[in-house]
Amino acid sequence: MTQQSTSVITDAFFALHHGLPRQGPGSDATTRALLALAGELPARPRVLDLGCGPGRSALLLAAEAGADVTAVDLHEPFLAELRAAARARGLADSVHTVRADMGDLPWPDGSFDLIWAESSAYSIGFDTALGSWRRLLAPGGTLVLTECEWTGDDPSAEARAFWDAHYPLRTAERNTRAALAAGYAVLGTVSQPESDWQEYYGPLGDRADAADPGAPGMAEALAATRAELAMRREHGTEYGYTGYVLRPADGAWLTRPEAASGADRAAVRAVNAAAFPTVAEADLVDALREDPDAWLEGLSYVAEAPGAADPAEAEVTGTTGTAGATGATGADVVAHALLTRCHVDGVPALCLAPVAVHPAHQGTGAGTAVVRAVLHVARARGEQLVLVLGHPDYYPRFGFTPASGYGIRPSFEVPDAALMALVLDGTPGTDGSTPVPRGTITYPAAFGV
Repeated sequence: MTQQSTSVITDAFFALHHGLPRQGPGSDATTRALLALAGELPARPRVLDLGCGPGRSALLLAAEAGADVTAVDLHEPFLAELRAAARARGLADSVHTVRADMGDLPWPDGSFDLIWAESSAYSIGFDTALGSWRRLLAPGGTLVLTECEWTGDDPSAEARAFWDAHYPLRTAERNTRAALAAGYAVLGTVSQPESDWQEYYGPLGDRADAADPGAPGMAEALAATRAELAMRREHGTEYGYTGYVLRPADGAWLTRPEAASGADRAAVRAVNAAAFPTVAEADLVDALREDPDAWLEGLSYVAEAPGAADPAEAEVTGTTGTAGATGATGADVVAHALLTRCHVDGVPALCLAPVAVHPAHQGTGAGTAVVRAVLHVARARGEQLVLVLGHPDYYPRFGFTPASGYGIRPSFEVPDAALMALVLDGTPGTDGSTPVPRGTITYPAAFGV
């Protein structure tokens, strides 16, 4: 295809999209939900809206968050639409448009309190966006972006072929790990409902039906658009958009899943042996690893001191340190957190145990970093419930509350405040979430209870 014919098709594609309220799946409700997860902002936050399109999010952020919004897009007609809408709503002084490439941004480090990218990060890639935009955040700043991803582990051949040709998708678990690897803490996620797709595809479908297929390049643009709409109709349950609310984590701990290597197994054992008065916890981890009904690959996490041989293998942050056991990446493993399968009245749940921090690093944040990381991944995998038997002054920081409040009890005597539960999918039993099971916990046999 010649450059001229490509340009004609591109022009036809934009002709289909001009004047539409959105250029990707979304809604004001989703924008507000993501904004709420971002937490408290300065009185007049500096917001960078990347890939803003006609600016639906930019206008909402300016009006409802009192933000000073810098809205970026490469397509000048979209920016013109946004400027006109801002003037009409009395927001011209709060919304400033800039024609720029989101992969090559001109602002100095620390320029923005909030970076926003709804349905646009795909243009440079999720991982590239995480890495290149982080420097622009001011201390305490937040990155909000949405990403299309598989909703299951085994998409159909038709759906995979379509997306592999356009933008290869990953699962929520892999994207969560990518965010952790890039040095962010996950403040929250929002799964966009089907109505968000309809807000985009409804007007787009109407526009396609009214378009003149004889216009230059329009036949090709319509074919691509109708293929996309058909894919959503036929395979829409296999993929969807998720909004991620991220903040650069403090310090420099790196977290990652335990590798299937002798070095990591030895390092995990060494940390557990050093952290506790006896080797009982170290023996427990080894026994759980050999129990196929209890062990879940990817839910044994370690925290490393900085300096891993391959930073792409690392997955979150914390504080510096040197003492520990050398793991698979060549860095010192200084903390470990393990989630294994347990059951409550026969319903699958997760058990958090043990959590171990090398004595040289206790109180430094390494334990907090590794626990947060493994809980983020469990949530991304669709797990519903985590139980822990531990110190009631420590685990509430992660959202744990007494398990008795859910009607969950152990088969042995423990102080009520020491047995805690964390529901990973929000408020139990409402809005389609899975109800929390009630009853007695059945632990893996290795626990001996």
